[in-house]
Amino acid sequence: MNALKHPINSLGFAKPPSETRVVVAMSGGVDSSVVAAQLKQEGYDVIGVTLQLYDHGAALAKKGACCAGVDIHDARRVSEEMGFPHYVLDYENIFRDAVIDEFADSYLAGATPVPCIRCNERVKFKDLLSTARDLDADCMATGHYIQRKSGANGAELHCATDATRDQSYFLFSTTREQLEFLRFPLGHLPSKDATRALAAQYDLVVAHKPDSQDICFVPDGNYAAVIEKLRPGAVEPGEIVDLSGTVLGQHDGVIHYTIGQRRGLGIGGLDTPLYVVRLDPDTHQVIVGPKEMLATRRVPIREINWLGDTPMMSQKEWPLSVKVRSTRPPRDAILRPISETEAEVELFAPEAGVSPGQACVFYSRESSRIFGGGWIWRGA
Repeated sequence: MNALKHPINSLGFAKPPSETRVVVAMSGGVDSSVVAAQLKQEGYDVIGVTLQLYDHGAALAKKGACCAGVDIHDARRVSEEMGFPHYVLDYENIFRDAVIDEFADSYLAGATPVPCIRCNERVKFKDLLSTARDLDADCMATGHYIQRKSGANGAELHCATDATRDQSYFLFSTTREQLEFLRFPLGHLPSKDATRALAAQYDLVVAHKPDSQDICFVPDGNYAAVIEKLRPGAVEPGEIVDLSGTVLGQHDGVIHYTIGQRRGLGIGGLDTPLYVVRLDPDTHQVIVGPKEMLATRRVPIREINWLGDTPMMSQKEWPLSVKVRSTRPPRDAILRPISETEAEVELFAPEAGVSPGQACVFYSRESSRIFGGGWIWRGA
């Protein structure tokens, strides 16, 4: 009877916005602030929640971060101006245990981790989502540029309309259960300019605030300095060697290098440009070679989150497109399942710099839909 009285609202519920409670995850930036303001203007019962994820004092001096210091203050100001309640939750211990520690250990193991994905997976879309349910929310909204669409088999994940802002690479691990509860009001917008125009329309104090840059807990992008602080004494010097084992130079720790790196190796004077092709944390060696050694077509994947309509194991092969790095466009590939959480991806064309610790995200070739993804690792 209720469904007959009220049309479906913009968040997908058959009741008035005033009876629909939505928790908005507010980072203090323009995107999540616009989401909260827009939903409040539409008449929803909005509650803003901001997570304090790392040291409040240290963050005050760093611009372009999120979830600390001035950003918490900005989120609070927006909530006060728009007239909805706002809560700050101290998640420092959870964030360190679930994200920062793994980040440090992965780098020390020679991988190139993506902590933003783990933060979404283990903190924002797990603990914060649970908090939203505890607040009797009907759903949780975020400022991510991605789309949630209703399909024949439930909620589907789709790329943002603006490909330059699309954040699907960082959200592939969103589960079906989480997707049913989440909303992404900005995913359909044509550009970031449209978001800033809305911020100006709502007269938000963050309308002209710069976008966050780099990883929130890594000041100035200096990963090595953060890891040395987190794991004192764990960084060992070693040798830079070529593929035959010839020593070409010395280094101060494998954490200072990434797969595919060319500059800053300190081994100049060679006729052929050399690139980092492998990192061996056990022997403390950085292995370099010619560019063609970086190219690979077979990529082993594990910890897969599958968002297809039928089980991944129901087919021997899945023709898809995949991203093996956030900055690269999807490339045609074949996904071959090994188990429910493991697979091998065969790329049609070789990709350079595929690194353990990075994500491999699966896309439809025919539509904007995302079929999940997994983590690249050393095996196979």
